[in-house]
Amino acid sequence: MPAYRYRSWNALTGALLAADLPLSSVTFGLGLNAAGDLDGHLAPRFAHLLADQLTPGNTLLTCERDGALLWGGLIWRAVPEGSTYPIEAAGWGSYLHRRHDTHGNLGGRGPYVNADPCQVIRDAWAYAQEQPDGNLRVTVEPTTSRAKAGSTAEPYRTDWWEAPVLGEVVSAMTRIEGGPEWTETTSWSNGQPAGRIRIGWPRLGTRRFDLSFTSGINVATSVPVSYDADEYAQVVIALGAGEGRSRRRATDGIRNGRLRLEHVLEAPAEKGTDRLAARARTERTSRQVLGEVTELQVIDHPAAPIGSWQVGDDVRVSLHDQWTDFDGWCRITGWSIRPPQGTQAEQITLTLARADRFTYGS
Repeated sequence: MPAYRYRSWNALTGALLAADLPLSSVTFGLGLNAAGDLDGHLAPRFAHLLADQLTPGNTLLTCERDGALLWGGLIWRAVPEGSTYPIEAAGWGSYLHRRHDTHGNLGGRGPYVNADPCQVIRDAWAYAQEQPDGNLRVTVEPTTSRAKAGSTAEPYRTDWWEAPVLGEVVSAMTRIEGGPEWTETTSWSNGQPAGRIRIGWPRLGTRRFDLSFTSGINVATSVPVSYDADEYAQVVIALGAGEGRSRRRATDGIRNGRLRLEHVLEAPAEKGTDRLAARARTERTSRQVLGEVTELQVIDHPAAPIGSWQVGDDVRVSLHDQWTDFDGWCRITGWSIRPPQGTQAEQITLTLARADRFTYGS
């Protein structure tokens, strides 16, 4: 049975506060384009730890499995509920959702015209961490992309009088057509936990031919394969900027021997015909999929050991039960682990999406 260890650290100085926290009922994980999360409980007899070792908003929490560092983030909430004391933490990326641009354009780094959104993400972190008492020692990968943030007609800007949330700046960059993706990792640096923002372009992760998840081998349980035509369409009509007859419009569709189903994509801010057509094609590709596995519970196995897969990876999934036979590529959009407790075994859950629902920038 794997051994888990939880430690707390001063977020500002990096000093170790608690070398072995007695947390129970823990669940933690990471996601795509989102901060990770961790939930756990502290027994009431350990509530005295809160004053110095688990102060919300100023404490880092790390989780290790058999000595390997799997997760790190900030404690945000610790409020007693009856006979339990829940602890809620979130990954490094959650910090920017508690910070604002109070100087404008990320301290003069903007406004941005045809800028690389990867650079805007780095600028948001740099601006946050250069402010007094704001250095969380998070590093951001030097990834570059050919996506564009802002234009000559409409530069991307963050005005100080609106005090925009820095986390929303990062989210806006991932929503750009063909833009980057991100997740986070934690590693040791000089004996202290260090956060790192992984940026991927044209995608995060890769297709993993060395990993597989198969019924009867390393899949414990799965949600049923869903076949739902409510979101299905092989024709997409994208409506862009303008009004009436002058409104931009692009249609992307194929004939595939099925009854024609259509979807209207509203994109009122899109002025470029080529970009509107690209968005229509992306939307059509994502909707032209039937049969989806959204969640798997797996076990630690040589076919895919814990730590071998990352958020963003494509993995082969083969499910065979009384309802369906599914064999296809799925993308890992998140994962969570529930450590063993008492008679309950370790539980590993993967959140998935069909790999062919995604198209990437080029």
